[in-house]
Amino acid sequence: MPEIISLSAEPRADVGKGAARAIRRAGRVPGIIYGDGEKPMPVSFEPRELTRAINRAGFFATIVDVSVDGAVHRTLARDVQYHPISDAALHIDFMRVGAGAEVRVSVPVSFVNHEQAPGLRRGGILNIVRHSIDIACAVDAIPDRLVVDLDGLEIGDSVHIDAVTMPDGVRPVLTSRDSTIASVAASSAVREEAAAAAAAAATAVPVEEEGAAPAAAAPATPPAGGEGSA
Repeated sequence: MPEIISLSAEPRADVGKGAARAIRRAGRVPGIIYGDGEKPMPVSFEPRELTRAINRAGFFATIVDVSVDGAVHRTLARDVQYHPISDAALHIDFMRVGAGAEVRVSVPVSFVNHEQAPGLRRGGILNIVRHSIDIACAVDAIPDRLVVDLDGLEIGDSVHIDAVTMPDGVRPVLTSRDSTIASVAASSAVREEAAAAAAAAATAVPVEEEGAAPAAAAPATPPAGGEGSA
């Protein structure tokens, strides 16, 4: 069973920008719960409790049970609006999810076996293209993370989505053109070392082995009438 976050909310009667501003002036964060064939429910949250939840790793891929007047709504967070300066949450949307419903979520990626990657041991840099992967699965089967194994990677190698082991019932929704998860790139030090080695090889001059006999001079062309003439 995946991790579940629990939040408490209060219902609010009024909607619209003016009502939302009034809620924020009262020290709460407006939000809405929608979906699963039910009417949208405007609610509000205590800011500190909501902020702790939002700051948890994988928040948007974690089931959130929102309690409103004794009823529990199983949801997934779908959108958070932030203040442009303070980054405080201004509004949040939650989508109801029924048991067994298929959802699309973005799951964090965890990289393992760095020490088993020859390219990284030689000074290469892990270039992470995707810190999370979009997947589709049942709401009760959302993994907390997807593991990418770096074992055996050399400088210049890439890891693609087809190399990531997916849990049962989980499938990626990436397309082939954006399926790169990470690559091992040469660091500046490695590039400079390779360039220096190439330059040294290009300018190297072969040296004759000590004690080698000098090359024999080419024989002169025999004069006409010499040995062997009639």
